[in-house]
Amino acid sequence: MTLEQLETQVQQTRRDIVRMVHAVNSGHPGGSLGCAEFFTALYGKIMNYSTDFKMDGVGEDLFFLSNGHISPVYYSTLARFGFFPVEELNTFRKIDSRLQGHPTTHEGLPGIRIASGSLGQGLSVAIGAAIAKKLNNDDKLVYSLHGDGELQEGQIWEALMYAGSKKIDNLISTIDYNGRQIDGDTDDVLSLGNLRAKLEAFDWLVLEEKEGNNLEKVISILEKAKSETGKGKPVAILLHTEMGNGVDFMMGTHAWHGKAPNDEQLEKALEQNPETELKDY
Repeated sequence: MTLEQLETQVQQTRRDIVRMVHAVNSGHPGGSLGCAEFFTALYGKIMNYSTDFKMDGVGEDLFFLSNGHISPVYYSTLARFGFFPVEELNTFRKIDSRLQGHPTTHEGLPGIRIASGSLGQGLSVAIGAAIAKKLNNDDKLVYSLHGDGELQEGQIWEALMYAGSKKIDNLISTIDYNGRQIDGDTDDVLSLGNLRAKLEAFDWLVLEEKEGNNLEKVISILEKAKSETGKGKPVAILLHTEMGNGVDFMMGTHAWHGKAPNDEQLEKALEQNPETELKDY
């Protein structure tokens, strides 16, 4: 896909996110909007995968979403890249839907390999998958995404220590570094301090991108991360994003972490992100 096609995907994904959350007056638009570029880059340019989904993922790159509450951006991406019909986005958070508020596996949704409602667990799973690939002589990579607020969970640090110590160098873990969580700024809730220094002390290679909502730069940092795999260290990307990116009244605040727009707010959000040739679901 060209950069222009990928930019179109980002814009359509933003429309999908706000429409899905508005329709059921429930969900998490803020972090989802902030990660639209990341997901589009990952599935549109970076990962090697098949839409003929198999749970074991042998011979393909794997992705694990740890901060599962940003499911709207995940579902939109999976649908738009062919894992399931785009029309199914209409069922988001509805009874008997495969598109639950937090991704789950028991409904058999293509693209979803773990349930990630509880924070802090995704890195452990990603490490396990990366070890399995090494044992099976599978040269494909494992990717994971985490919220910066999620790093306040203790299990994350056990996993970070393990991956560095055991040289899990087929793993690329990205931190959505937007500085906000449900209760406010991360610095006010529980500061992460010098996150780069901490990760490096745990023997990770750390890359950083200050413009995490610039699609071209997101693609570049992910490609750089790929080039650093296989060198004895897991790779971490500190991706600075803006919660609510692309919708002006959702930006600059944590208020839209888990709140749906009303009718008037939805109209404003859609005006700022006009429908593309990909069309609304």
